[in-house]
Order: sequence, then C-alpha cells, then structure tokens
Amino acid sequence: MKHQIPDEIISTAELIPMIDRPAAKDFGARLDLWAAALERHAGPLSALYRLEYLQRAELRAYRRDNTPLAVAFADESLRRAGLAGDSLGDIMDFFGLSEGAAHRLLCDCHYNGAMTGARLAASLRRRAWWSRRRAAFVSGFRGLLARAA
Repeated sequence: MKHQIPDEIISTAELIPMIDRPAAKDFGARLDLWAAALERHAGPLSALYRLEYLQRAELRAYRRDNTPLAVAFADESLRRAGLAGDSLGDIMDFFGLSEGAAHRLLCDCHYNGAMTGARLAASLRRRAWWSRRRAAFVSGFRGLLARAA
C-alpha cells in the first residue's frame, strides 16, 4: 500500500456523479411520512409473503391489500409527493429501498405473523436517521474535497 498525502489522493480520485436519484435527505423525509402513516393505521398489517422466492419482475409487481404498501399509497401526502402506486417496485423507487432493504423491512420471515404499524414505523425511522447521517457525511466529505481543490 502506497502512502499518499490528501492532495495526491484528490488529484487522482475518480468522482462518479449520482444522476437521476433524489438526495438522501429526501428519502429520510419520505420515510418519516410513511412511518407517520403507519402509526396512524389502526389494526394489524399483513407482511409481504416470501419475497426472497420471487423473480425480479414478480417482486417489483407485488402488491396486496392491508400491507404497508397499501397504507403508504392510501396516504395523501405521499401520493402528492410522487408515490405512483402500491406495488413493491413503486415503493422501492419512491423510498430509495434496495431489494435487500425491502426484504428486511417488509417480508413475513422477519415478523412471525406479528407485523404492526408501530413496529415497522420504528424501523423506518431508524432507516431515515441513517439516511440523514449518510447525507451529512457525504456533504461534509464533498466540502472537504472542495476546500482541498
């Protein structure tokens, strides 16, 4: 491993711009809105069934009534913000969730039949907090690079 001073690293670094993705802070705010909608939801929720066994096209098209997906789409503030539908693909795109994150948050194998709006809302708020922390880190790092340039 070659020792380099920060100026050498910056001069040789390849920066890759993020294109066509909302800022991470937007994802955090959206997750907070979804969490609030889930907290207002009365009654149990149905977890998504066996997501890990679905092909990608099936996964993105997946939808069911009385799920966190349906709660999100029923919320007017999320629809006004641009949520296009209640399929898992729409949810993943809007909230910036990977397939793995969607599985961890929504699949029945993590709930043992006991999914509640409050429990999922807590998970979404943690993810929103981390999203903000990551955005702050990236912003600070970019500022550091800009000062060094």
